[in-house]
Amino acid sequence: MNKEQGFTLIELAIVLVIIGLLLGGVLKGQELINSAKVKNMASDFRNVQVQIYSYQDKFRALPGDDKAASANVGVDAGTNGDGDGVIAGAWNASSGESFNFWLHIRKAGLATGSVVTSDPKYIPTNTEGGRIGVQSNPNNTIANMSGSYAVCSDGVLGKFAKQLDTSLDDGDTATGNLMAASLVSGTAATTAVATSSISDSTKYTVCMAF
Repeated sequence: MNKEQGFTLIELAIVLVIIGLLLGGVLKGQELINSAKVKNMASDFRNVQVQIYSYQDKFRALPGDDKAASANVGVDAGTNGDGDGVIAGAWNASSGESFNFWLHIRKAGLATGSVVTSDPKYIPTNTEGGRIGVQSNPNNTIANMSGSYAVCSDGVLGKFAKQLDTSLDDGDTATGNLMAASLVSGTAATTAVATSSISDSTKYTVCMAF
């Protein structure tokens, strides 16, 4: 009569070690992916600042607001701004100067992306698929933000919002130049959410003033 043989303790230990290594690799890989996402989001905020200043330096005008954009970068005259020194409109507007901002900087060679405003890919997005936008008057995004302009990025998970604030600002999503909030319209100030109240799995709009 044949005796049934089970796994020995050594064999079970080896299996458990292999499973542990596999789980560790998966977790480490996810950590690296999340880190890359945060770095890309941080670059989004930094890049807009560079694009605005570079456009100003070259054309003595603000992208989106440039009243001579048709001559400067070859856009249709209908997308010229009024030249009043303000990027008018909300960061998430579907027309106007804040919307044409992307057209001006792309035609100027300062950014990549579609120059067809009706293209679904015209509006830039972050690594989570959330919209990115820019406007003047930061206080109309999140209350108590100060500066000349605000860059906003929505659909940002809370855990990423906290990492962004640590990387780019003071570590508190309710103070400083970078803040996080829900339902940021761009036309009226909303209240920031403090880091201690941020939920890792909830999505927020993160805005940075400069």
